[in-house]
Amino acid sequence: MKNRTVLGIVCILLALVLAFGIAPFVNKFSDSRSEVLRVKQSVTQGHRMTGDDIERVSVGNYNLPPDVLTNEDEVVGKYAAVGLTKGDYLFAVKLTDTADSANDVFKTLNGSQIAVSVTIPSFAGGLSGKLQNGDIVSMIVYNGEKKESTIPEALKYVRVITATTAEGLDKDELVQKEDGTYELPSTLTLLVTDYQARLLAEYENYGKMHAALVCRDNEKQAKKYLKEQADILEELLEKEAEEEKEGEDLG
Repeated sequence: MKNRTVLGIVCILLALVLAFGIAPFVNKFSDSRSEVLRVKQSVTQGHRMTGDDIERVSVGNYNLPPDVLTNEDEVVGKYAAVGLTKGDYLFAVKLTDTADSANDVFKTLNGSQIAVSVTIPSFAGGLSGKLQNGDIVSMIVYNGEKKESTIPEALKYVRVITATTAEGLDKDELVQKEDGTYELPSTLTLLVTDYQARLLAEYENYGKMHAALVCRDNEKQAKKYLKEQADILEELLEKEAEEEKEGEDLG
């Protein structure tokens, strides 16, 4: 009987602590609010954010992610790293300091590299429509006459500028259809050297090409791959020059 009395008192005390101690604190926290930034109108990947694209709203702190942005200076002037929908909260991971739209890349071309497009022969050939701007891919070439597939050394690591639909829409310009799907791309535009461009033009005419994804969203690794590709190209060009010289000597 004594134990039951003690247990009852303990339960009453716990109830009082919960009612007058913890509950008010929880209610106070759930009622507290913060001003955060969200997207006022939908924008596409690569869009340069302005003050007209965002709005400040007051929201409850309960379940509010701690890394949601609240300072306009952290948004305005940056670019959308992904497509943003009206009402989306803004986070640093959704923004980037550099743009990777096709037009942005085209503006940086200086002669050392050029842009060239190749046909995606099938749904699978373009990685089922999942390739994104900036991806590093290997180009697999299928030779119909020899019935064999290879990854040419000169096309082992290539950066994707964008994928484009038959209607001329780039990856970052695609709008979701009513059924939730997107129009599939029919070409890939790649950032290459003139030597690589010549090879791609040859393969475009006598074979089929498939793109295999190698690297995404890891710029450090991407630069490593592209440096390796540059070294390979240098060796191939030296070999080509030597062969031309030998041909001239024999002639």
